[in-house]
Amino acid sequence: MSRVCDVCGKGQISGNKVSHSNKHSRRTWSVNLRNVRALVDGTPKRLKVCTRCLRSGKVERA
Repeated sequence: MSRVCDVCGKGQISGNKVSHSNKHSRRTWSVNLRNVRALVDGTPKRLKVCTRCLRSGKVERA
């Protein structure tokens, strides 16, 4: 099961966790996804959509 937005393709990114002593270790940031029923070609369909796409109006909810 992929954790990628079905509208914009935004996915998980990686970087460093930096402690108080400036020690670095790898970590990941997950995308904030919501399962929504949206209209795709006039028919309702379940999509995984990031909250940025929901707020900006790129998705028409069913």
